Amino acid sequence: MTLIPQPILVNGADHSAQTFRMLVRDLARGNEGVTQGDDMKVTQRSTPGGGVSISDGSGVVRGRANTFQGSYAVCNIGSDNSVNITATGGTGRSDMVIVRVEDPEYEGTLDPATDPVAYFQVISGVSSSATAIPDGRTGIPLARIDIPASTSTITNAMITDLRKVANPRRDRNLNIQSPSSISSQIGGTSGTYSYFSTAAGWNIAVPDWATTAKIRLDIAGLRLVTGNVYGNLRATFGASLSMQPVVVDDNQGTGVRRMVGIVADNLTIPSAYRSTSQLLRAQFAGLSGNAGTVSVDGSSTLIADVEFFEAPR
Repeated sequence: MTLIPQPILVNGADHSAQTFRMLVRDLARGNEGVTQGDDMKVTQRSTPGGGVSISDGSGVVRGRANTFQGSYAVCNIGSDNSVNITATGGTGRSDMVIVRVEDPEYEGTLDPATDPVAYFQVISGVSSSATAIPDGRTGIPLARIDIPASTSTITNAMITDLRKVANPRRDRNLNIQSPSSISSQIGGTSGTYSYFSTAAGWNIAVPDWATTAKIRLDIAGLRLVTGNVYGNLRATFGASLSMQPVVVDDNQGTGVRRMVGIVADNLTIPSAYRSTSQLLRAQFAGLSGNAGTVSVDGSSTLIADVEFFEAPR
């Protein structure tokens, strides 16, 4: 094959379907999958029955019949409740629901003028651990349905989501804060968490597509005094999420000393957090045996590295 002599878009030239498919492939960076995290999700029907519902959305399907077939843009407008699942008999079975593209330029005998070239398809009898289309046909997997024996009604408990976001979004920001004065001394032995009074934290804007976040919080110049410090350092994000605590175990007596405290965690973002701002703020709790106190002051710097990720939801 030679270089295509009419690149997109040249005025007055004729462009083949293959040229546009190659453009879709290039724009998708060679990836395939749904466009956004909530696209084409497979669920039980509103009244559970012998099939599933597929939500609206779009995606990219990479052609597999030919090296230079390119990729297809597919779109489902409105929910589709017409995908039926055959009832099982005396043994259970796993089926896979996919978006199938059958282009007669490369395979099959469909007529694009009258026949659906892109359609939802059920591959019956796949492995109970299958996550990819088993025979390499052109399509993208949406869900696996693991159906018990003698079952004709499909419920969400049987559905394993197999979707991947073709080009998942991510957003990262670095936040820095330096207290203007010393905070209240946090001590105690009860394990009760308290915020550093002069470290107000950061209101972090959560993208409307975020499903998870990786958060790292560094406190440089954490101030320890009074006695040996033993306790937990952590951070909270919003009203319902808290990060994995780390132990501060100090045996340096009563003098003023400094340390660097680091906490990090992977958090699942609740749907209620999306398109809102949530407060990220550090806390400390003294544990049994603690004899000291912890604070931050003008010689401390707090650094929060927050990165949001998109995945199917």
